[in-house]
Amino acid sequence: MPSHPTNPAIRLLDGAFYAADPHPHLTWMRRHAPVYWDEAAQVWGIARYADILAISKDPHTFSNSAGNRPDVPALPYMISMDDPLHRQRRALVNKGFTPRQVAEREPRIRAIAAELIAQAREREQFDFVADIAAWLPLMVIGDLLGVDASHYRDLLRWSDEMVIGSGSTCEATVARANQAFLEYADYQAKVIADRRARPREDLVSILVHAEIDGERLSDDAILWELLLILIGGDETTRHVLSGGMYQLLLHAEPWQRLVSDPTRAASAVEEMLRWVTPVQNMSRLLRRDATVGGETMRAGDKLVLLYPSANRDEAVFADPFRFDIGRTPNDHLAFGYGAHFCLGASLARLEIKIFLEEMIAGLPAVELASDTPPHYRVSNFITGIEALPVRARG
Repeated sequence: MPSHPTNPAIRLLDGAFYAADPHPHLTWMRRHAPVYWDEAAQVWGIARYADILAISKDPHTFSNSAGNRPDVPALPYMISMDDPLHRQRRALVNKGFTPRQVAEREPRIRAIAAELIAQAREREQFDFVADIAAWLPLMVIGDLLGVDASHYRDLLRWSDEMVIGSGSTCEATVARANQAFLEYADYQAKVIADRRARPREDLVSILVHAEIDGERLSDDAILWELLLILIGGDETTRHVLSGGMYQLLLHAEPWQRLVSDPTRAASAVEEMLRWVTPVQNMSRLLRRDATVGGETMRAGDKLVLLYPSANRDEAVFADPFRFDIGRTPNDHLAFGYGAHFCLGASLARLEIKIFLEEMIAGLPAVELASDTPPHYRVSNFITGIEALPVRARG
C-alpha cells in the first residue's frame, strides 16, 4: 500500500481537475506525496521534475506500449510504441519536420499570423482564441497535412471535439468525439488514396510512399500518425498562444517589456511554454517493479507524468509561480523528454515566436477586455483557455 497521505481533491483522470486550477493540489503532491496513488483512477501520479526526468530516461522499466492515455486502450500510433518500432516510425514522420522544412515554412507562418492579426484589428474587440490562437496552428498543420483550405473549419471542429472527449464522462460529448474521429478518418482515407496516385509536397505523401524494411505503411497506420500530428500540432500550440497571451496582458508589464524589446521574443516563448504546459500528462506502464520517491510500484501498474507540476517545481525553477519572460535557464518539460520528446517542438517554437513578432508589429496596443478569469477546457489530456476577449487600445 502507498505510504503517503491521500487528498480527495486529487482526481488524476478527471478533466474537471485540470480545467479548474490544479496547481494548489500539484504543489501539495510535490511536498507531501510526489508519487501519489489515485485509488479511484488506479494510477500513480508523478509530480516532481526529477522523478519525471528519470522515468523518461528509462523506457525499459516505464513503457509506452500501453498508450499515452491511461484510461483508454493503446492506439496504433508511434507515441504508443517503444523502440525499435517507435524509432522506425518516428524516422518516417520526422521527414516532414527536418530543420530545413521547418525553416522553409516561416514565410507562410508569418503571412498567416499577419493576416489573422490584421483581421482581428479591424474588429477592435475580438476573441483572441476564436479569432487568432485557434487558427494559426490549425492552418499551419493543415498545410503540413495537405488539407484543402475549404476543410479548415472541419479540421478545427474534429480536433476540438476529439480532445474535449478525452476523459469525459458525458455520453453526448464522447459520442461527438467518436463521430468527429469517424469523419476525420473518412476524410483522410480519401486524401491518402489521392496521394498514392498523385503525390504532393506534403506529409501525407511522405508517409504514403515511405518504406520500413522494404514495406510501406498501411492506410490505417498513416491515419493514426496523421491524427497524432493534428492533435499534437494544433491543440497544444493553440493553448500556449492563448494562455501565454493572457499572462502577457494580465498585468500589462510583460507585454510592454516585449513590445519595447522584441528581441525578448525567444525567451518569452519558453516561458509561455513552461507556464501553460498544455499537455497535462502522459502515461507509462510498469514492465517490472520499481521504486520512485520512496513508493514501490508493481509491474503492470500505470502512472501519469504530470508535466504542469514538473514545470512549477520549486527545486528547479526559482519563484516558479512568477511569469517571467526573461527567465533563464528555463529547462521546462512542456515537450516531454527522452525518446518521445515532441517531434514538432521546433515548429511550435517557430509559430509562437513569429506570432509574437507579428503581434508586436501589427497590434502592439492591446489589452484584456474582461476582468473575469477565463474558463478552461475540460480534458484530462490537453487543456487551455476556451475564450479570451481582448481589445485594441487607441
